[in-house]
Amino acid sequence: MEPIVKDPAPLTNEEIRRYSRHLIMPNVGMDGQGRLKNAKVLLVGTGGLGSPLAMYLAAAGVGTIGLVDFDVVDESNLHRQVIHGTKDVGKRKVVSAAETIADINPYVNVEIHETALLSDNALDIIGPYDLVIDGTDNFPTRYLVNDACVLLGKPNVYGSIFRFDGQLAVFYAEEGPCYRCMFPEPPPPGMVPSCAEGGVFGVICATIGAGQATEGIKLLTGIGEPLIGRMQIYDALEARWQTIKVNKDPECPVCGKNPTVTELIDYEEFCGVPANDHEAATENFAWEITPTEFAEVRDQVRIIDVREPHEYEISRIPGAELMPLGQLPQYLQQLDSSEEIVLHCKSGVRSMDALAFLRQAGFTKVKSLHGGINAYARQVDPEIPTY
Repeated sequence: MEPIVKDPAPLTNEEIRRYSRHLIMPNVGMDGQGRLKNAKVLLVGTGGLGSPLAMYLAAAGVGTIGLVDFDVVDESNLHRQVIHGTKDVGKRKVVSAAETIADINPYVNVEIHETALLSDNALDIIGPYDLVIDGTDNFPTRYLVNDACVLLGKPNVYGSIFRFDGQLAVFYAEEGPCYRCMFPEPPPPGMVPSCAEGGVFGVICATIGAGQATEGIKLLTGIGEPLIGRMQIYDALEARWQTIKVNKDPECPVCGKNPTVTELIDYEEFCGVPANDHEAATENFAWEITPTEFAEVRDQVRIIDVREPHEYEISRIPGAELMPLGQLPQYLQQLDSSEEIVLHCKSGVRSMDALAFLRQAGFTKVKSLHGGINAYARQVDPEIPTY
């Protein structure tokens, strides 16, 4: 297909030396490298996927890189978010990422958008860029990025990771299907755990992120065949790639023949979940107990840990009984509805699911530990490791 960037920029002698290994490949050459220099790419997220994306696009000579993120660097990010270092903990991710990019390639212009991408700002933020690469970790933002790209006629390079699995595709409604053609409806709330709850194999971020960078460069320069109408699925444990075909849906509500979504909507409402996976995102305070409140009554209540056994090995609250959420129905006969029960997990999400299940089963004296064991460790007992 034709390159997204129409006009190549001239290269300086310094840039010719820097990009010489690109220039001697006829597929890229001066023309392709000049298109990269003229390109403007927006990265949504500077985390697991955004880290290798930003670093490789900068090294490749993409002239302008926009960074959208409102989060700060946390110690738990460092095993996979390689654009940030130990010295950056507590720093805004966009600032940390911009500093690393400047060190990799001082010829790159970095535009910082220190904000959450929302329905009321997405079109303005995305509009000036040639290409959007989605490195987010939640469904509301994925649908938002897709719909905004369709409305603006922009290509969207998609990637996702979870545990040992990854997905990679290009959604470009001008040339093929969009994200909604493949996923017309989000999964039910709670069906797919976040990376904060389910974990992620750190190096898979580099695998999928590098794939997204590759697809982005192909689109910008017009070389090769981009993953339009195809999705690659990667299983790291089996070292296996699978490519599946993705068809354009003529009835797609966004890019179909008669679209019904003609403006950006409330994507948190559409997906039924918040647009982040920050810990302790629950707000059902009537059925929760804070870590400090729990510390005062810990010896007077029954403590049920609904995490998995391998998490129980990482950290535990003294006296807690392990009853994994997925097996909770099997433990019902061991529970007494007259007892005061406090449920906990890592961050408070799964324990709220367990609470809802027990309440439906007739338990009324049950509460969820707000923020989970990690919040308890930070606020009450620092001897307990966080993860």
